[in-house]
Amino acid sequence: MSIEIVAIVLLAAALHAGWNTLIKISGDRVAVMAIVTFAGSVISLLFLPFVASPDPASWPLLALTILLHTGYHFLLPIAYDHGDLGQVYPIARGSAPLLVTVGALVFAGELLGPVALLGVICLAVGVMALTFDKRNGVAARPKAVLYALAVGFCIATQTVVDGLGARQAGSVLGFAVWLTIGDGLLTFILAVIWKRSAIWHVARSNAARGMVGGAMQVGAYWIVIWALALAPMGMVSAMRETSVLFAALISTFVLKEGFGAWRFVSASIITFGLILSRSKQ
Repeated sequence: MSIEIVAIVLLAAALHAGWNTLIKISGDRVAVMAIVTFAGSVISLLFLPFVASPDPASWPLLALTILLHTGYHFLLPIAYDHGDLGQVYPIARGSAPLLVTVGALVFAGELLGPVALLGVICLAVGVMALTFDKRNGVAARPKAVLYALAVGFCIATQTVVDGLGARQAGSVLGFAVWLTIGDGLLTFILAVIWKRSAIWHVARSNAARGMVGGAMQVGAYWIVIWALALAPMGMVSAMRETSVLFAALISTFVLKEGFGAWRFVSASIITFGLILSRSKQ
């Protein structure tokens, strides 16, 4: 990859960790997520005239992934209600490819090469280290760990469906724009039904933060889609997962969560495992 693509993918990783931080620190987190995703859908609507529509053959997968992304949008803030950014984010991001790998082996007989297998082992070690941490692990905060694993399951499932849908869509960017419009609007509608007063309060007090979060969310997703069209997919995916380390730094120096050396080592192991697991060897 060129240095320009490396830099912009690292920016996407930082943006992803950044909008997760906004969800973590801002009031009623489900309401904030609703505002963020709604802002993302509005931004996406502005780009709709400039992208090709997805092929009708991809619409069933588009509908399915909109539902999966919507579920993710509700599970993530609930997970942050129960755990720290430095705990929930690495578990969710690290468990997703781990679950995909296990599922591929069990249901498709797909075997990994030695380098990728080493990456999966690193993922398992890093995630397990966080889940069994004495101060914030499953024994101390069982709901945080369980919700984080549920978020990881959503990420794993939507990753597969996104990949299949984008291949059938004919236009990867068109698929991405329609997806961010659909999941943003659906999340907002369901959240309004559930938490109308909280959303109104967030919209009045944190509207600017919600718009920034929406721009970061959509920007992070679209940057990766753009990079995937120009550079090797494995390298782009691996660089993207450095968001775990960005979250670790934010957790430590911005949120003052008491991340500690052990959590940082665990996040580093997860990041290393994510990079290796993308290998074709």
